Amino acid sequence: MESVERRDFMIKPYFETENGKLYCGDCLRVLLDMPDESIDLTVTSPPYDNLRTYKGHRFNFEAVANELYRTTKQGGIVVWVVNDATAEGSESCTSFKHALFFKEIGFNLHDTMIFAKNNYIPLTHNRYEQQFEYMFILSKKKVKTFNPIKTRSKSFGQVRKFSYMCGSSTEKTSGMRSGIDRQVILNEEKITPNIWFYNIGKNQSSKDNIAFNHPAIFPEKLAEDHIISWSNEGDTVFDPMAGSGTTLKMAERFKRKWIGIEISEEYCSIIKKRIRAETRQLTIT
Repeated sequence: MESVERRDFMIKPYFETENGKLYCGDCLRVLLDMPDESIDLTVTSPPYDNLRTYKGHRFNFEAVANELYRTTKQGGIVVWVVNDATAEGSESCTSFKHALFFKEIGFNLHDTMIFAKNNYIPLTHNRYEQQFEYMFILSKKKVKTFNPIKTRSKSFGQVRKFSYMCGSSTEKTSGMRSGIDRQVILNEEKITPNIWFYNIGKNQSSKDNIAFNHPAIFPEKLAEDHIISWSNEGDTVFDPMAGSGTTLKMAERFKRKWIGIEISEEYCSIIKKRIRAETRQLTIT
């Protein structure tokens, strides 16, 4: 890993609202200036594989990962949305390498979730169609906030019977175990499984047409679901590679403080317009 010196300097925000600040610059250099354990939740999707040189800029994954660990609060979460390029018939495994490195530096891999695309683009490959990306849920120690998204149970009110065996280890080996039956009435709601399905593309990922001047945006609903799940109102949400600003927009909408970094001034301009439109809409409503 390249060595990175911490420097004592401040970068002026490119744009800010009452709730947040957007910095236009290299995410690592801005991260180096951020206080220890100041972020509750990070939701981001990094450049990877053949996109590592983003707008001509190199992405130093290991250095950024270490800074994310330093700046994440105890119990905080990093949501890392990532996928693999395929070259010469093989996937790169970049996603797994990222997850393993995060574990090496101290994060817990709290969950491996799937971002599944309802309207994925069929490709002419000699394998099954590629429909999903990984969403690694990385926690710094024990998770402090979990507001689970729930769905209505189709089996609400039904009674289910469960049986299990009890007894000492001696009784178990000798086969002398007694069974205990339990009845459970299923709840009206259940926690949503960890495969999340979204529509993608224009008027699907977002209604903001300007957002699609960025080549790779994820759905606003995906950012919303993670923000609701892993943070509370007033918490600080962070996106170090903000892209078109989807995470920041949804943090603004759901009354979180936010910090964003984007290296491309072109994309910073898109974010500024999206956040301004969002704050105007929130004021009207």
